[in-house]
Amino acid sequence: MTTPAESLRSLARVRASLDGEEVTFGWTGDVYSWSPDQPYKRVFGFEGVNVARLVQDTADGPDAYRLLTREAAFFLDPASRAILETWRGLPVVHIWNDPANQKWRPFPVPTTDLGGQVCFSLEIPLSYPSPLPADGYPVHSSGDTYRALELFQFFADRRDLAGTAPSVPATLSWTRMSPWLPWMARGPRPGGLAFHCRGRKLGSYAEVPERTRAHIADQHPQFAHAPDEWSEPNETSWTYFRRLHPPA
Repeated sequence: MTTPAESLRSLARVRASLDGEEVTFGWTGDVYSWSPDQPYKRVFGFEGVNVARLVQDTADGPDAYRLLTREAAFFLDPASRAILETWRGLPVVHIWNDPANQKWRPFPVPTTDLGGQVCFSLEIPLSYPSPLPADGYPVHSSGDTYRALELFQFFADRRDLAGTAPSVPATLSWTRMSPWLPWMARGPRPGGLAFHCRGRKLGSYAEVPERTRAHIADQHPQFAHAPDEWSEPNETSWTYFRRLHPPA
């Protein structure tokens, strides 16, 4: 029987690399809007990159890890796939999450046997006080509680997992249900967004599409690398918007 520590170690090889080397995931997809009594509509294309480094968390024992990451993602015109600067006359605020770190402790990672492949599933429901409370951000806040659902699936070849390499090739599926983004200025209007993306572990950051690498180099070049040290709290679209628009 696989122990929680062994299960986490397998996930760590899929999501990152046990030797501490930087690992880059890239993804692409689309963002759909939904509201009561309205049809789903594709409002944005979406592409992004996450650069991660796994380190052992010695304070919590040999089977605990810290995943140090930065992630950048960009909203695209749904037809041309160009990076948007404005949407309906509003400035687009892209995703610059620095850091986007995680602490991992041994747990029985949900896995599915797909024959030649293994799927690792992470289902993350979120509910916490919003960084953008309604009274301070009536136009940009959907309410005083932030609620979302993040659904990750990582796929790896069973033969690769049976080997000893610290990192194994992997593909990714990611779905997210969230409120309207703050910069969309929809306030408490019912509805929200559904993100539907897929991606893979790249051989290196150099495999990130050239347009994306150029945009990161021009705007925030540190996102080409994972953080060197642990820091908290994590950045989100909501906290980043608050930093751009501090309360009066």
